[in-house]
Amino acid sequence: MSSKLERLDIALQARYPNLSRSLIQKLIKHGYVTVGGEIATKTGQLLKGSEHVELKTDMLNKPVESINLDVLYEDENCAVVTKPAGVLSHSKGAFNPEPTVATWLKAREHYAFPLNDERGGIVHRLDRATSGVIICAKNKAALGMLQKQFQNRTVEKVYIAKVHGTPKPARALLDLPIERNPKRPQTFRVGANGKTAQTEYEVLKSNDKFALVQLLPKTGRTHQLRVHMEYIKHPIVGDILYGGGKADRLFLHAKGLEITIPGGIRKQFTSKEPKVFREGV
Repeated sequence: MSSKLERLDIALQARYPNLSRSLIQKLIKHGYVTVGGEIATKTGQLLKGSEHVELKTDMLNKPVESINLDVLYEDENCAVVTKPAGVLSHSKGAFNPEPTVATWLKAREHYAFPLNDERGGIVHRLDRATSGVIICAKNKAALGMLQKQFQNRTVEKVYIAKVHGTPKPARALLDLPIERNPKRPQTFRVGANGKTAQTEYEVLKSNDKFALVQLLPKTGRTHQLRVHMEYIKHPIVGDILYGGGKADRLFLHAKGLEITIPGGIRKQFTSKEPKVFREGV
């Protein structure tokens, strides 16, 4: 390594040009890099050049822990499962130290086509904190056919959420464009320069503190339901990004999915929301 002071992540990227800097930073933060025999977790640590630096690249090939998912439907072309809250739909980047819906799908014995990236056969995604119905494809033809329906908005999705307060009126269509929030790039907001976003909501049950609402997204923008409910001053309980405060979980569940599966059959899949959603409402 160079004799001048150099950032740890930059020095490692020079040594391992086949690995991206973002991946190297993840490996450092997960404790897979040592400097002088000591674990280094700061990506910006400065090196003098004489230290012995080691990157445990074998972790990239470490088998991911298996995971069991509730299968709602399965055939030779697709699988429909209930994703638990806290589980990723797929990993972000090449380094994947945790099980996801994509790794579950990859582990199926009859999963036919090769994974070209970490998304594998994931047709659409749910946020990590959101639970509920998700459909996966087992071959490229099925993947394209199913994804096209999401792109053309011919899929019907039903969500259940527990929100703060009671929205008024009890039923309405929110037509509010969504854009990335420049002040907090990991979040989104309602903004005039955003993309069209429509959500229909209906209050199912309520009291003076909370309401159980059904949400029907007509579009599929990132964080759409969460942004819309925050904007009308009724954020989803447990949504720390969008004003919902801390809770045991994000109270958002993908309850229903209606889609045409390979073979031309229109199907409805349902995963009932956890009982905790109705507590205190």
